[in-house]
Amino acid sequence: MIRKPGYLKLLEKGELAERIRELKKLLEACRLCSRRCGVNRLVGERGYCGAGKLPEAASFCVHRGEEPVLTGNLGVGNVFLGRCNMKCVFCQNHSISQPEEPILSDWSSSAAKIAEKLLQFQKQGCPTAGFVSPTHYAPQIFEAIALAAERGFSLPVIYNTNGYDSLELLTLLDGMVDIYLPDFKYWNSGYGNTYSDAPDYPAAARKAVREMYRQVGNLRTDSEGTALRGLIIRLLVLPGGISGTGDVLRFIADELANDVFVSLMSQYYPAHNAHSFPPLAGKLKPEEYSQAAAILEELGFENGWVQDPLTSPEHYLPGIDFRL
Repeated sequence: MIRKPGYLKLLEKGELAERIRELKKLLEACRLCSRRCGVNRLVGERGYCGAGKLPEAASFCVHRGEEPVLTGNLGVGNVFLGRCNMKCVFCQNHSISQPEEPILSDWSSSAAKIAEKLLQFQKQGCPTAGFVSPTHYAPQIFEAIALAAERGFSLPVIYNTNGYDSLELLTLLDGMVDIYLPDFKYWNSGYGNTYSDAPDYPAAARKAVREMYRQVGNLRTDSEGTALRGLIIRLLVLPGGISGTGDVLRFIADELANDVFVSLMSQYYPAHNAHSFPPLAGKLKPEEYSQAAAILEELGFENGWVQDPLTSPEHYLPGIDFRL
């Protein structure tokens, strides 16, 4: 199966540049995520996440630690963006997402530099290109994609988000993103507030995944089993039932479909400031993960991946072990 990425279709129709202009307008009174800080990032103001006018890329790498349908034989060409619109106390990437310094010159980038890296990923043979924590830099990211597309870039684009995107942003991304890869971190708003400083997270995430599913539907692959378009939802099972994984799975089954691809992750370990927040101070118990996996099976989910709860915490993101 051969499918042209959505951004190329928009480029050919002459609509991509206008869409990017509309995205940049969201920076004038920033409303890219559900916080809607309202700062004017085009003149250098910085809101909750600390992001400014220019994109900040903490790392460019070919990353194999993703769901196998995304990696092919080589891996995803990933752009890890700096900073985040949430403050998860257990973040495994906290040095990137929550840097101590307000401005980091090493991360300074541009649409042109990111476009060059995308073309390099394609030349290396990566089957997909991904943006990790893209929400707060979405306009700059798609400006880079447009520049790369004009020079022959044609890989499916993965939008790997924490699920705290504004509906206004996601509506503008319709037709531009090929593969949505959101987290759904909490079902309970109190936990969202306590552990990520995002009290409205569950409601925002429900709106976000509904919109993502409306846009791209279920996952489709090429003849080699590599993703072309669709939705994959990541669920990190947290200790003490904090993630509410069973409720999230029921929401997906009831309001989307139980053939949605789900990546049920057991790789939790107490990183960053988690030791100060019991029960996050301890590792996930195998029986806690088994309970979530049992609900996954009970609800009839057949597409996706599960992990071995005994070994996955020893592997950095995300160490998928076997297919359902």
